[in-house]
Formats: sequence, structure tokens, C-alpha cells
Amino acid sequence: MQRKIIYLINPISGTKGKSSLKELIIRETRKRQIPFEILPTSADGDYGFIKHKIETDKITDVVICGGDGTVNQVVKALASTEVQFGIIPMGSGNGLALAAGIPRASAKALEVVFTGKAILTDGFMVNNHFACMLCGLGFDAQVAHQFADQPKRGLGTYASLTTRHFFSARPYPFRVNANKLEFSTEAFFLSIANSNQFGNNFTIAPQAVLSDGLLDVVIVKKIAKPLLLLTVMRQVLAGRIRRIENSMNSPVIYFQTDELFISNPGEAPIHIDGEPWECQRQLHIKVLPRYFKLIHANVP
Repeated sequence: MQRKIIYLINPISGTKGKSSLKELIIRETRKRQIPFEILPTSADGDYGFIKHKIETDKITDVVICGGDGTVNQVVKALASTEVQFGIIPMGSGNGLALAAGIPRASAKALEVVFTGKAILTDGFMVNNHFACMLCGLGFDAQVAHQFADQPKRGLGTYASLTTRHFFSARPYPFRVNANKLEFSTEAFFLSIANSNQFGNNFTIAPQAVLSDGLLDVVIVKKIAKPLLLLTVMRQVLAGRIRRIENSMNSPVIYFQTDELFISNPGEAPIHIDGEPWECQRQLHIKVLPRYFKLIHANVP
């Protein structure tokens, strides 16, 4: 079947220039004699016009040139069309792309579009909101809210905000119901991950797999702040998944589930795929198994 590609370029994501990317796409896609079109992403997430194009022009692939927030919007809008999704990472974190083995370098990421393997990949719902890879409550969400307001994006800005907020971070009360067990805890942050990382190759859920039908839940409980980073490094990055009841006395609770309920009475801030989201006091989170086709890098 002849491939036909639509490239969507987010004009404001990340820190990279876009003109050289367009030149790269045009040159390399023409070299392979693949019909294509380059379009801008939609600020309001309305991709109805692309749905029509997919049907009438028999588009096989939609390649998203942007960050995790842009990927979220496009996949949410177009997953029902059964196109293959490619990613050329242009954001600040690029967690989903990196989890799929897609390189940051645009030329190498484009090569994955041409030679990679499309794999049915999970998503999940947070109440009525779609997530591709990560939902966080607490510390990392506070950073995401601040990051969204910065005039300059990029890893340096994110790292600066993370350092600044680390020393003022406070724990929030949560009540969690999952795997037929309910418990309460105070935690600096609670992450629900389909991807194995926050982005920028910072691993948060080492055992997370994009297509296993499970969500990895990581809860960093209220502990002395000097121990917080050490605890995350030792326990989370070591990838120790436990049954909930076996980790209640640990500073980090790490378990897998396909569904959970979270009460958030302290109104901890929330992000979805790195984008700030309005506070929710009650959350119902459920995996969407094998929800969309994502082009992964071929593993040697």
C-alpha cells in the first residue's frame, strides 16, 4: 500500500527552529517518493479538517512535529481514523517519543518514520481527558503549571523551575483505590505513567511498557526533603514494582494497575502529558489498551 503522509508542525513548541525541519522533511520524503503535505498544528486541538483529508486522500500516516502536549491533542483527535502516528520530537520533554526509542535529532527521528515499526500503543483516560503517557499530581504538576507561563521553554528553564520548587514543595493528602485495595497517604507527588519517563530521559517508572495494558503508579510519600531525591534514585529508578500492600511502609509506593480512583482533597495541582490541567478533587483513571498505532524505532 502506498504511504501518504501528513506532517503537522507545531510553530511554538520547544526551542528548535522550524524552517530547517521543513527543508529536511521535503528533501527526505521526496527522495523516497512518498506523497506528503505539511500543515500547521491547531492551537485549539480541532483536527476535523484532517479527518476529512485522511478519508478522502487515503492518508496512511500523521507525523507530529512537536512536544508531548501536541502529540496528546493530535492522537486524541485522530486515533479513530487508524492512521499510523510518527513523532519528530520538538518539545521540551518528549517523553513519549523517547519511550518509543525515537531519537531527539530530527534527521534520525524522520528516519524512524520511514523505517520504524507501527505498534498498537496504550493510552488512558483521566476522568474525561485523554492522556498518551503521563498524569502527575503534586510537585511535578506544580512545575508544569509554572513552566507553561514561561516566555522561554526548554530543558534549562524546566531544570531551573524544578530546583526552585523542590525546596518549597509540600506534601498533599491522597486517597487511592486500586487493585481491590484502598489506602490514604501524604505524598510529594503521585504519577500515573504509561511511558517510562517524565521526559529528557529522566526515568520515573522503569518497568512501564507502552503496550502492556497496564499503568504504572509511582507515589513518593512524605519524607524528609534531603532524602527525597536519594529515595527516588534508589527505589524508583531501581524499578522495584511491588504489590500495594507490600510497599505501604516504603517511602515510594510503585505498583501496576489497569484502573484506579484517586481522591485529591488537598487540591494538588495536576498535569496531563506535561500540560497543566484544572484541579480535580476526584479522579477516575482507566487504561485504553492498544488504542493508537505509534511508529517505534526498530530495536536491533
